[in-house]
Amino acid sequence: MAHFVIMGCGRVGATLAHTLEDAGHSVAIIDQDDRAFRRLRQGFTGRKVTGIGFDRDTLKQAGVSEAYAFAAVSSGDNSNILATRVARETFHVPHVVARIYDPGRAEIYQRLGIPTVAAVRWSADQVLRRILPEQHLAGDFREPSGRLVLAELDLDAGWVGHRISSIEKAADVRVAYLTRFGEGLLPDAGTAYQDGDTVHAMLQVDRSAQIAQILAKAPAKEYQ
Repeated sequence: MAHFVIMGCGRVGATLAHTLEDAGHSVAIIDQDDRAFRRLRQGFTGRKVTGIGFDRDTLKQAGVSEAYAFAAVSSGDNSNILATRVARETFHVPHVVARIYDPGRAEIYQRLGIPTVAAVRWSADQVLRRILPEQHLAGDFREPSGRLVLAELDLDAGWVGHRISSIEKAADVRVAYLTRFGEGLLPDAGTAYQDGDTVHAMLQVDRSAQIAQILAKAPAKEYQ
């Protein structure tokens, strides 16, 4: 079980909170208007924190220091991006995502290494895929037989600086492309994994759990 912090208790924030709680995780949801918590179902057991989502004391009340992921899904672009930066840079939350209404801004923040979801292509499912590694492996594309899937991989920080070919060998996957600073990149033999990269790979569906376990750990000595 992991702890998740959500900023914004609108329709989407409430949906995320319910989905994460149903999956067995602990959840804290922040909103500056306590009336917003009415959107939460009766029996919701997570923390409801009234306050500004980028305020450090508010974030501490929500348990951000122990959070596995932080999602900022309020109605304000500036608030979402500021809260996301505070969560990542001050509290070192490993997985963050910000909802952005302005696609132009979304592209800028992607280039800065801040994962965003623009409202024009936004859904609760897309946010979950950025904060839950098992959702990454649900995949963007499956070939007709259903045996292979193109999916995002979640890698331990220990892989930073290692060649993509080492990742392929360790997990027995084929890396299709990287997203680096918001742009697609086709890796070659010398391409190394960098901090902030998103790795997209073809893999066997029935090995997805095994692949996730392999890449969630630092590389073994033979890949150093």
